[in-house]
Amino acid sequence: MSIENEIKRLREEIRKHDYNYYVLNAPEISDFEYDRLMQELRGLENENPELVTSDSPTQRVSGEPVEGFTSVKHMVPMLSMDNTYSFEDLKDFDKRVRDSLDVPQVEYVVELKFDGLAIALQYENKIFVRGATRGDGTTGDDVTYNLRTINSLPLKLNDAAPDELIEIRGEVYMPKKSFERINKEREENMTRHSPGAARNLFANPRNAAAGSLKTLDPRITAKRGLGVFCYGAAGSLGFDTHAELLDNLKKWGLPVSSPAKICYGIDEVMDYCNEWIDKRHNLPFETDGMVIKVNSFAEQEQLGATAKYPRWAIAYKFPAEQAVTKLENVEFQVGRTGHITPVAHFQSVQLAGTKVSRATLHNFDEIARKDIREGDYIVVEKAGEIIPYVVKSLPEKRTGSEKIIREPEKCPVCGGDVYRYKDSAFLVCENQGCPALVKKSIVHFASRNAMNIEGLGPAIVDQLVDSGMVKDYGDLYFLEKNKLLGIERMAEKSADNLLSGIIKSKKQPVAKLINALGIRNVGEATARALAERFGTIEKLSAASLEELQEVSDIGPEVAESVFSFFRNPNNEEVLHKLADAGLNFGNDEYATNTKNIPQVLEGKKFVLTGTLPGISRPDASELIRKFGGSVSGSVSKKTDYVLAGAEAGSKADKAERLGVEVISWEEFLEMVGDGSDGRDGRDGRDGSDEFSQGTLF
Repeated sequence: MSIENEIKRLREEIRKHDYNYYVLNAPEISDFEYDRLMQELRGLENENPELVTSDSPTQRVSGEPVEGFTSVKHMVPMLSMDNTYSFEDLKDFDKRVRDSLDVPQVEYVVELKFDGLAIALQYENKIFVRGATRGDGTTGDDVTYNLRTINSLPLKLNDAAPDELIEIRGEVYMPKKSFERINKEREENMTRHSPGAARNLFANPRNAAAGSLKTLDPRITAKRGLGVFCYGAAGSLGFDTHAELLDNLKKWGLPVSSPAKICYGIDEVMDYCNEWIDKRHNLPFETDGMVIKVNSFAEQEQLGATAKYPRWAIAYKFPAEQAVTKLENVEFQVGRTGHITPVAHFQSVQLAGTKVSRATLHNFDEIARKDIREGDYIVVEKAGEIIPYVVKSLPEKRTGSEKIIREPEKCPVCGGDVYRYKDSAFLVCENQGCPALVKKSIVHFASRNAMNIEGLGPAIVDQLVDSGMVKDYGDLYFLEKNKLLGIERMAEKSADNLLSGIIKSKKQPVAKLINALGIRNVGEATARALAERFGTIEKLSAASLEELQEVSDIGPEVAESVFSFFRNPNNEEVLHKLADAGLNFGNDEYATNTKNIPQVLEGKKFVLTGTLPGISRPDASELIRKFGGSVSGSVSKKTDYVLAGAEAGSKADKAERLGVEVISWEEFLEMVGDGSDGRDGRDGRDGSDEFSQGTLF
């Protein structure tokens, strides 16, 4: 046998044993024998470097750290999932699904909900080519090099997998044993080198997994012992059901969680969820609930989704763990909109694998309703096993030394006057120059879902505001490097990176800017709707209350918030700064107003497959939506056209079986006619308010 063939044989044998170990959980050889095979392969590759390929099992860890993560656009957006702790809510969900589908019973697939970091994995010609985090759902960070270090993630799929470019959805997690080992190592290192620095321990496996995947050095990631489970794809990949997709992912060599079960009707779903409430503690990884999905892709397509969640899926969260502890004191915090929030500080307790010592009390009406006092014994739980929550006080344990928690008469940060909105439970600081309000508003402005200014976190914002360099987010665009270098721990490279991030943010789409402004009651979806309706900040700021209420899903309260924001003199001054700095306020290149584009594709549903000439699939999808059409990830009888490029795969075959018309890119351009210039108007949309099943997870 030639050396080249021997290397191929060893790679295939190692991949087979990886599949048996990580996917089937049925190893056929000992760790010693596996290591011997790997050493033999490494030896041959070292002697014949020209035969080394990127998909070889020896090439998981790259040799050097990367300088930073680049942003990549998902093939289709990754949405979140609605969730509940209540079986009654599951019954309501089931009723909505049955009513929408007009069927007496629905077939569901129920899977474990992994407590990790969502990822998108791209394979082309069966080779792992790119992996990214969820990010804001539309774009994420390219973490390919780090993902390659995860032993359970195949660098090459089995022969049964398709050759076309596919995107698999999954979750990176940290096994309990890895978490315990790493924290023990960190604690030992800190004891030796930095006594008292135990705050640097990872809080829980989820945080540890996220931190490990986002390190710039793949060699560190490789030592963390991460795992991955795959639970879906960007589209149906030609299969009829979710269960069928999961079975094939496993056949292709991808690790899939084995307890997935088909349930007929919501009663079976609830029985299966109940089974896992106690069984979950025996798993080698953390799970905080179950995911319930409609099994049929055609029915998923029919149900669709909202701006945030699929209508065909829901997560059931396991009942939260509770603990009794003593409330020691209450701190008042000021948020970015001026809301004053009482925060409870209590004796540390262990909940859901982490130590907890503080929790929000939300507002003063809530404190009165629960009769909570300083010095009380309280019941604390973790909502979703993530957010600490004070359930109730225990008055029967009082000694008489407890103190009533009184509303502050002045802002606890700036000493300014406070007031309540009409019919509101919240106290609000009136001083728009309050340092706490300013800091929180700048952090929000710079956040990923807003202007996405890299390197501008809370610690830097604190220093910028405390030093007087920044009084509002408009001042960010007039920062000077020599002054930045005066900030503690701000090196020249850090200053350059921060200024670069600020300059880069000027081109963010106008929808992102509207979200960044921090208008009360305006989030991402509302900001998108406003951008699409008015197109520019100038038109939005001049809109009347009546015009604002004409926008879909915007009621009187939101309209009043927007109207008032643009008529506040302080806000007008900040907007002038942003305009002077050259931010995108909406123009021919970035504006989202599509009123002048002919809606020639209105009501038409497209599915894309293959490589399109001169345009990416995400950009082609955006173009279709501009002309009034919609895009799905899977072919069904309701599909009007399959837009096929080079190396079109199973979607084109399925379209022909269903009698759906398959068209080329040239034929598509003929359909939109002279209006095709619309693709030059980048509208910055990060997802429409309605998505089909193929745009999820």
